[in-house]
Amino acid sequence: MPEYKLIYFNARGRAELARWIFAYSGIPYTDERFENDEWPEKKKSIEGGKVPVLRVDGHTLPQSLAIGRFLSKKAGLVPEDDLQAAACDALVDTIYELMTEMYKFTFPEKSEEEIKKPKAEYFTTHLEPFMTRLNKRLGEKKWFVSDKITWGDLAIGMFFGEMKGLYSEKLEKFPSTTCPYQQS
Repeated sequence: MPEYKLIYFNARGRAELARWIFAYSGIPYTDERFENDEWPEKKKSIEGGKVPVLRVDGHTLPQSLAIGRFLSKKAGLVPEDDLQAAACDALVDTIYELMTEMYKFTFPEKSEEEIKKPKAEYFTTHLEPFMTRLNKRLGEKKWFVSDKITWGDLAIGMFFGEMKGLYSEKLEKFPSTTCPYQQS
C-alpha cells in the first residue's frame, strides 16, 4: 500500500475533504499539521509553496480538489458511470466555490460593518439558490448521485457541517440537504 502524507495548516480548511475521505475509507495516512507561525519556514520545503499537498511515496500532489479526486478513486468513492462521476466533480467544485466566498467574511481582516453587505449577499445570491437546488435534487434520497456514498456526499457533509456550526439559522429551511449530513 502506498504511503500517504497530507500536509496542511493545523486547521480544517482546504485539507478537510481529504481527511474525510481518508477517515471514511480507512486508508492510513500521516496528517502533518503546522501552525501559522511555522508557515514561512515550512513553505521552503513545499513544491509550489502552497498547501495542502499530498505526498504519495515521495511524489507530491498539490491542489485540494486534485487531491480529493485522486483519493476518491483510491477509496472507491467515485461512481463508475462517467456522467455521475462528473456530477460529483461539479458538486464538489461548486462547494469549494461557496467555501471560498464564505471565507471572505467568516475569517475577515475587516470590521463587522465592512463585511455586513457581502455576507448578506452571499446568503441570498450564492448559498440559498444552491441549497434550494440541492434540497430539491436530494428530496428523500440518501445520496446525491447514486445509490451509494460518493465523495460528493462527503463534501456536502463537510461543508454543511461547517455551515451548521457557523450559521445554523440559514440552513433551517433546507431539511433534505442538512439532515442526513449533520455533524455530531
